[in-house]
Formats: sequence, C-alpha cells, structure tokens
Amino acid sequence: MSDPKDQKPGQFDDAGRRTHDGKETPHEVSPTLLPPPREGGKRRRWGIWVVIILLVLIGYAVYHAKYRNAGGPGGPGSRGGAGGRGAAMANKPMPVMVGTAVKGDINVVLSALGNVTPVNNVTVKTRVDGQLVRLAFTEGQIVKAGDLLAEVDPRTYQAQLAQAEGQLARDQALLQNAKLDLQRYQTLLSQDSISKQQVDTQAALVRQYDGTVKLDQGNVDNARVQLSYTRITAPVSGRVGLRQVDPGNIVHASDTNGIVVITQIDPITVIYSIPEDSLPKVMPRLQSGDKLPVEAWDRSQTTQLARGVLMTVDNTIDNTTGTVKLRAQFPNQNAMLFPNQFVNVRMQVDTLRDVVIVPGAAIQRGTQGTFVYVVGDDNKVALRVIKLGVTEGERVSVAQGLQPGERVVVDGADKLRDGSPVEVIQPGAAAASAPAAGQAHQGGRHRRGQGGASAPAASAPAAKP
Repeated sequence: MSDPKDQKPGQFDDAGRRTHDGKETPHEVSPTLLPPPREGGKRRRWGIWVVIILLVLIGYAVYHAKYRNAGGPGGPGSRGGAGGRGAAMANKPMPVMVGTAVKGDINVVLSALGNVTPVNNVTVKTRVDGQLVRLAFTEGQIVKAGDLLAEVDPRTYQAQLAQAEGQLARDQALLQNAKLDLQRYQTLLSQDSISKQQVDTQAALVRQYDGTVKLDQGNVDNARVQLSYTRITAPVSGRVGLRQVDPGNIVHASDTNGIVVITQIDPITVIYSIPEDSLPKVMPRLQSGDKLPVEAWDRSQTTQLARGVLMTVDNTIDNTTGTVKLRAQFPNQNAMLFPNQFVNVRMQVDTLRDVVIVPGAAIQRGTQGTFVYVVGDDNKVALRVIKLGVTEGERVSVAQGLQPGERVVVDGADKLRDGSPVEVIQPGAAAASAPAAGQAHQGGRHRRGQGGASAPAASAPAAKP
C-alpha cells in the first residue's frame, strides 16, 4: 500500500477513498466503484407504461366484444344462460301501425312551381303637365275603373279652352254672314243683276269660313280633353299601391314613376311551367273545351289558397329548360293570392278508376326496389316488391304486387325483416301507454321514499373487504 502522505490532494488511495491535503474522506467513493449513469432509465419506464396501457385497452376490447356477442347480461356466463335475452328479444313482436290497401279512384296531378301574376298591372301617370294639387285615394284602397285618383291644377287648361271657344264663336259668326251674302248673290244672279264670278267667290268664302270653324271646333275639343286630363281617374279596377309623388309637386307626362300603380287582384292569374313531355296530357283536353281544375297551395303545401281553371298554354317551348308556360285564373275575393307570390300548383289532368291505393307512409325503398311490408294472418310480415302508379298527396296507387284488403305497415317498418313477428297497435295506444308508465314510475319513487332503500339497492351484493 502506498503511503497516504505521498499522495497528492484530490487523488485516490488503494481503498478507493479520495484524499484532500493528505486526509482521507471516508464518505466519498471512487468513481471506479460507482455504477454507470442510467441514461435510458426514463425511456424504459415510459416503454413499460405504454405496454401496460396497450394491454389494458386490448383486454377491454376483448371483454366488450364478448359481452356484445353474448347479448349483454344474458350472454354466456350470466344467469340467463347462453343467448337467453338475445333470443327473447329476437322473438318478441315489434309494435307497428298498419293501413289497408283499398280500391278507389285517384287523380293524375301535375305539380309545378308558379308565380302569381295580376291580370292587369297599370302605372297611373298624368297626361298633362302641372302642379299636383290633390290625391283622392288612400294607399292600399280598392278602386273601381273611373274613380278619381288625383287632380292637377286646371286653371291653365281652363283658360286655353275659353280662348278656343272664343275663336270658334267669332269664326262661326263670319261663316253665318258669308252664307247670308251667298244667298243674296244667288238671288241677284237669278235676276241677272250680278256676274256669276261674284257668286262663285262668295261660295268659296263660305267654304273657307266653314273650314275655319271646323278647325276652331277641333281646338275647342282638344282644350276640353286637356282640361279633363287634369282629373286623373283609375283606368282599371284593382288595388292601389303606395303613392309615388306627393301633392304640391310638379308632374309631367314624361315622368317614369307615375303617381300610383293599380293591380287587378280579382280575378288573378298564376303562371307556371310543366315539362314538354306532359303536353300530350293537357292539350287534348284543353282543345276539347274542358276546364282543367288547378289548385294553388302555399310553399309548405299544407294550406290550399285558391281553386281555379287552366286558361291557356303558351305558343312556344323554352329550349333551355324543355318546359312550356301555362296560365291559370283564380277568383281572389279573400285576397289569399298576392302579386309576385310563389305558390305550388297542382293541376288535375286525369282520373284513374278502380285502382289499388295505399298510404304513402307504407312505401319503402331499398336495394330490391320499391316494396311494402304486408302483415299476414299470423301477424308476421312479408316483404312484397311492388310497382307504383301515380301519387296524389298522401295516397299512392299500386299498379302491381298488391291486392285490395291486404294490410301494410305504415309505422315501425325501420326495424322489420322479412318474416318478423309484429304486434298491430292502434294510433292512440302508444299515447295511452306513456301516462301509465309515468304513473308506475312515480309510484315506485313514492314507495322507495317510504321504505328507505329501493329493492335493487337492497339486493346488491356487499363489497368485499
């Protein structure tokens, strides 16, 4: 062994102890005896936790799969035996509501989107220039043709009429005098007292005055018409809109806005379009003089607004859309149809007699096509593929695959399969059973409140220490 005194400070002796200034430090160990630093310790710990989490997730997934395949608590290992509850649920009849296929008549109806268009839509304008002195209508008022709507200051036109009438009176007097002179000249000519030239000259003067009088009469009539234009009247019957100008303003015949707009709303028309392929159903009946009934419904197709008839069909087909426009007329005493309103139009073009009809709710669609579930006498359903006919509202005609009197499922068909047992319930049965269930639930709560813990809580197994 080396002498500690011979070692330098900070060196190690034979025992592995560090020495400082010749003194040993028993608490410090030589680096050669310490374990190497654990650089991957944290990584190994994280790897262990990841493996544990993965094992837990795999175990949960396996347990969940076994629990689901076993049908829940009634599966293997539970008290209910293997598949007990699953089999019971599979054999339990499903509650459904049914409708009966009947034989009857159904209308062939063409549906379209229409726009309400007034028969007449007139912008009332002044025909003379002047100051608007009065409005004789109330906005939104129903007016008749000829009713006074507004008045322009008439004084200028009254003066022009008086001037024209004065000119007419003067020229009429000259004409009358010329006629009297002509009579005298003709008498003198018969007596051979004057030349025939004087008579002819006088006759020409009479014709000249006669033309002047007619011209004056035209000026009088024109002045009288201009004066009448100062009273602006309604050209058609209808409903007036909002006024476009206020009294006191100077109005001109060249104004574009006019004074007010009158819209004829009773009767009123609806313009709508149908595909060109539907024209063969419409034109023969229209040409024979039949009045095809047309109905106007609101946007939601829940309220019928009016009933009318088809008036005419446009003379060309729109090449861009392949449709043709039609115009139907409706009485509108209750003002249910409003100009420029969008409505749903239903036009009846034919009626099918003695066809099989089912509720529209019974129709199902799938990979096999259009089908219904038919309820047999054993209260089991059979999937029946059918061929549909025309549809009218909630009624659908069946062209093939169904007979009158057969019962079809109209509610509850989403969980059915071919051959599933069902239980036919009435429409009010579900509503009646809901209050009963609520009363039973309230009764159970009341009993639990009186007896302390409920029955399920009392039967629960005690936790193990």
